[in-house]
Amino acid sequence: MNFFMTLKIAIRALLRNKMRTALTMLGIIIGIGSVIGMVSLGQGAQASAQAQINSMGANLLYITPGTITSSGTRIGSGSASTLNAEDVEAIKLELASIKAASPGVRANASVVFGNQNWTTSVQGVNEEFPQIRIWNVSSGEFFTQADVRSASRVCVLGQSVVNNLFTGIDPIGQTIRLRNLAFRVVGVMAVKGQSSFGPDQDDVIFIPYTAAQKKLLSISHIHFAMVSAISEQTTYTAQNEITALLRERHKLTASEADDFTVRNMTDVSEAADESNRILTILLGSIASVSLLVGGIGIMNIMLVSITERTREIGIRMAIGARSNQIRLQFLIEAIVLSSIGGLIGIAFGIGIAYAISAGFGWPTLISKTAIIVSVIFSIAVGVFFGFYPAHKAASLEPIEALRYE
Repeated sequence: MNFFMTLKIAIRALLRNKMRTALTMLGIIIGIGSVIGMVSLGQGAQASAQAQINSMGANLLYITPGTITSSGTRIGSGSASTLNAEDVEAIKLELASIKAASPGVRANASVVFGNQNWTTSVQGVNEEFPQIRIWNVSSGEFFTQADVRSASRVCVLGQSVVNNLFTGIDPIGQTIRLRNLAFRVVGVMAVKGQSSFGPDQDDVIFIPYTAAQKKLLSISHIHFAMVSAISEQTTYTAQNEITALLRERHKLTASEADDFTVRNMTDVSEAADESNRILTILLGSIASVSLLVGGIGIMNIMLVSITERTREIGIRMAIGARSNQIRLQFLIEAIVLSSIGGLIGIAFGIGIAYAISAGFGWPTLISKTAIIVSVIFSIAVGVFFGFYPAHKAASLEPIEALRYE
């Protein structure tokens, strides 16, 4: 008797009791469906976090000044005034690992247009900011290097500012007032959305950092700097080179601590990846318990089936069926049960993923790898939990089996 005939007999045996077959597969369906659903949820969260981190800029390094101590209390990172625009210019000109760099000055200000007003964040940057943050201008243009040099009172608006001040009006060419100073709108940034840390990235106005220093705040230092490395592989090299250069420029001795901090966003990305990978494994592991229960269900039903079909096994042995053929038949029955259950479970899991996404708005990502692994795992469950019942059936003595009532 060849394999296909054995398969045909196994399927016919399963179809004789459709309800029992369906109930036996239920555990595998729920198990595989849970694994697919939970892994999709974890990978969706991972992809969403990675996309938000990438939206902050490719190969981004963020430099902030050190801390100051007031009345014996150290104030947080970035409170000192140890960074200036010349530091950023030196980083850009002297380090081969750097592609672009921008000083940064920030302030909160009430912005007024006509009889409308809005309080928002104002960021002073240079003309390389869109390249560093990979953030395009949707209309108009970004200010130029000449605007930065001359501290021109021009600005580029985030989309949330446009929505709150310019309903039905093209903002390009209009004049707004920041702290009673007139700024001409030259561009509007494309929608960026919420950052991975929560704030609305579109609720912002960009002006030349020189204008922010001289006309808004009357300061000579900068609050931060953004630097883009030439590639993801060079971010750590860039981080080390920036640290060495700034220590040299700030004349820090070997015993003195850095008066600045260089944050590598690749570290943030890798930390988020690791966190979400652990979450995916945890969710998948919890869901896998259902598969274990499903496998035990298959073994239980197969043992019951063998008990009921003892005389059938005895007759087949009596007319020439060998032990290996009996073992193969029942093993195939278990594999067919788990495989069909696995396929239905995959469809069930994809449905769960779409339902979670539609119902709760959580990002999900259907993984081909998870589907392939689930198919292989469901077959493995059939082999593992079907082997003992199949071996028990193959071990029956023909005479004893024929006498079984």
